[in-house]
Amino acid sequence: MTEQSKGNGVLTTATESILSARDIEFQLYDWLKVDELCDRPRFSDHSREVFDSVLEASEELAKERFATHARKSDLNEPTFDGTAVTLIPEIKSALDQFAGIGLLSATMDESVGGIQLPHSVAKACFAWFQAANIGTASYPMLTMGNANLLLEYGTEEQIEKYVVPELDGRFFGTMCLSEPEVGSSLGDVTTKAVPDPQGGDDAFRVHGTKMWISGGDHELSENIVHLVLARAEGDQPGVKGLSLFLVPKYLVNDDGSLGERNDVVLSGLNHKMGWRGTTNTLLNFGEGTHTPAGSAGAVGYLVGERGKGLACMFHMMNEARIGVGAGAVGLGYHGYLDALRYARDRRQGRPDGAKGSDSEPIPIAEHSDVRRMLLSSKSYVEGGLGLILYAARLLDESETADSEAARDRAALLLDVLTPIVKTWPSVWCLKANDHAIQVLGGAGYTRDHDVEQLYRDNRLNPIHEGTHGIQAKDLLGRKVIMKGGAGLQVLLEQMRETLAEAADRSEWSAETAALTSAVDRIESVTAAVWASGDPTVALDNAWTYLEAVGHTVVAWLWLQQGMAAEATVGERGDSAFLRGKIAAARYFFAHELPQTGPWFDLVASRATTFTDLDDSWL
Repeated sequence: MTEQSKGNGVLTTATESILSARDIEFQLYDWLKVDELCDRPRFSDHSREVFDSVLEASEELAKERFATHARKSDLNEPTFDGTAVTLIPEIKSALDQFAGIGLLSATMDESVGGIQLPHSVAKACFAWFQAANIGTASYPMLTMGNANLLLEYGTEEQIEKYVVPELDGRFFGTMCLSEPEVGSSLGDVTTKAVPDPQGGDDAFRVHGTKMWISGGDHELSENIVHLVLARAEGDQPGVKGLSLFLVPKYLVNDDGSLGERNDVVLSGLNHKMGWRGTTNTLLNFGEGTHTPAGSAGAVGYLVGERGKGLACMFHMMNEARIGVGAGAVGLGYHGYLDALRYARDRRQGRPDGAKGSDSEPIPIAEHSDVRRMLLSSKSYVEGGLGLILYAARLLDESETADSEAARDRAALLLDVLTPIVKTWPSVWCLKANDHAIQVLGGAGYTRDHDVEQLYRDNRLNPIHEGTHGIQAKDLLGRKVIMKGGAGLQVLLEQMRETLAEAADRSEWSAETAALTSAVDRIESVTAAVWASGDPTVALDNAWTYLEAVGHTVVAWLWLQQGMAAEATVGERGDSAFLRGKIAAARYFFAHELPQTGPWFDLVASRATTFTDLDDSWL
């Protein structure tokens, strides 16, 4: 283990146990069989050896260059002197090396310099960086999402001028949706775009203010590519009138060199409880501080069709939502491993039933309540990692499966699961961070250990990219009823396929029966809650529905992991790991899945507690 002074006399210990390479190996290969993807044309140049080498390089870089400044960036927040933002130098050094090994273009086409890794492998690689230092890892996460959106909707010129430098690590990207008075209610966006005849058909001048923009300004890259949601002059109100615009910090000349400073300025930095290495900004567009081509107004270029901006932005938003879930897993996993290491080393108390002080103090990991917290945390973080990697595997299927029907089915299932992928880890892996503080006791809430920072960092994820309430309404109000319930039907079919497989495994009979009941309840409760067709009644308990379905989905994936571990437990020398996997699966079924019963009961009752509540009673 390494120890490094991080200023103010504070000591952090952390770089060995931030994530489990063995768990990643198990989930990718023993469970999800990602090496079989190499039989497909897109991945035919790859092999398990290639995947392993990239995973190992990611682990090494994350530990050596990201984890080592996590505490320093937390203690030394970004500062703004009115002209430029200052960050600790270790952030840029780490990001330069990240770009240098090609991870910014890990999943992208070879035609743009990409590696064409499967999403499942790339997501596992990036989990190392999120676990090591979520603040620094946010810059490439946003940039990759920005580049993927432009590859999907941008023009050839936009790709050449902006995406290629992003993938080289020379430009970074953002997404600019929220405004000071708008938040998540995007139909109320007031930022406007006025056609700029001098700049061509797709050129506009953007005017407005955007709030809470992560990575919105810094000196880490040559340029920053903002994707800005705005309403073109004269277009209809509401979300259907929104368009998407590419607004660079510096204009780019035809030869790729940087041109004039665009009319985008940093008004101020927001100071968050976590992710402190990530600049979070209030940006003003078009206020006249800079006058590109002699005029006020931020030069922006239409991306995709006019009036289709929100649909385009959802390409990046959905990727970011999965990224937020993955970040929550990484932080929870890091906290769990810190707590596990501490509990094995820390000696306090004696065995239950021991008399007097004759016996020696025992490691606190031997106390039942500490074991409870550790095992529950293990079930959350390993289950959360499984949820993230399963979602990434679905993305691989949606792009490369042999038939169009299989690709469409995978895409539909991923669409249904996305609110859960974002939200479940943000709740339950945060719970693992909470447990980690409790396991460390009085040491847990001091800055002498990582766990208090990891909790603060993870507490942001229940808000990032759509709150729990927004995701809950998305799941119950849209995803499970879209296309006549086709997405829900695919989910139920996939779950029942696993249950059919488990029916032949007597050692999992109790878990199979419990999951069968929960899956049946998803179907019946969804039908019952929408029986009246009244969305006000149906959505009053959407959050509880999201909790119940999320726990059922994770139990389903735990059953798959448990059976995969059982099948290999006698074949290898790491039986402790595999038996731990089985123990975590059984814990989840015995202690977590039963909670879904009362949750489903509440949703099925169609209680209108919150609709009926007068705010004067609060």
